[in-house]
Amino acid sequence: MVPRQRDRADDARLQLLVAVGTDKHPFDRLVNWLDEWHVEAADHVGLTIQHGHTRAPAVPGAVPFLGHDALQAAMADVDLVVCHGGPATILEARRHGHLPIVVPRDPAHGEHVDDHQLLFARRLGAAGMVALCETRQALRDALAAGLADPTRFAVAADPQAHDARHAAVARVGQIVDALVASAPGRRRAWWFPWARTGRDR
Repeated sequence: MVPRQRDRADDARLQLLVAVGTDKHPFDRLVNWLDEWHVEAADHVGLTIQHGHTRAPAVPGAVPFLGHDALQAAMADVDLVVCHGGPATILEARRHGHLPIVVPRDPAHGEHVDDHQLLFARRLGAAGMVALCETRQALRDALAAGLADPTRFAVAADPQAHDARHAAVARVGQIVDALVASAPGRRRAWWFPWARTGRDR
């Protein structure tokens, strides 16, 4: 199936959703990068930033949290999705036909308790399942490419895959758990239960 096409007759601007998830750690780095970029791109972009526990950015369309239905509706109606490295958020973005532009949380910046998002996002980036951006410049380059041609960040949508979501997230949890457990000097990850409870969306 092809991604849903939104009627943009009344709005020629590209629509962008940024989702940082619900983790209690702030993600100032990503929000600051988008804040800076939006100053230059405001005339061309309609922006929604779900900023979670990060301070609210000085842009229109900033909201702390989106309920599940609101997030689904937003993903179905935008041209590009930028998100953190939460497996559930990535899976939902792809289900709605997006190749998500992913900036993983980095514990070195106080953005998470460990580096499982980095490990997971790098694995998906190497497989071509996300557009991985670990630097400000990489993000700006991806956004520039998306502005020029949003179809570069589109994949085959599968709206009927909702029933398989929990099984897929559980499998992702097993993969991430194995990645973290196999890293030198690491204990088995304590955060695996998010695959059942919805943590790290």
